[in-house]
Amino acid sequence: MERNVYISLGTNLGKLEENLQRVSAAVAALDAVRVTGCSEPVLTRPVGLKEQPDFLNQVQRLETSLSPEKLLVRLQRIEDEMGRVRERRWGPRIIDLDLLFYGNKVRNTKRLVLPHPQVWKRRFFLEMVEQIDSTFLQQWARQYASRSID
Repeated sequence: MERNVYISLGTNLGKLEENLQRVSAAVAALDAVRVTGCSEPVLTRPVGLKEQPDFLNQVQRLETSLSPEKLLVRLQRIEDEMGRVRERRWGPRIIDLDLLFYGNKVRNTKRLVLPHPQVWKRRFFLEMVEQIDSTFLQQWARQYASRSID
């Protein structure tokens, strides 16, 4: 069971707070997943494509026995079920779920990059992770040298 899995939840279309509530409930209902921490929602400016509404973002910490790849598939299924349309990179979306960290694992495959390739560039994600666990990022940096590369 991996205990320090961090995902981001984001939305900038429709009723933002309602979208976060719906997606939070869907994540909590996943088999083999338990939500163990949650940051406060934060309104952020869009990254990449700037001409769109602001995002309401949140980070959750999970425990899971799912592999990173299986968790990613389940998160993407939730996005699809909520009506996510992938028309334009970094475009507006009803929901966006990203796998930020999966413990201290590092992956770089066609399907999955861990940690999320943009996490270090988006301070708001790091601040929300620290809100949940003020030591995780320091521990991750210390363990980086002994990480498992898959």
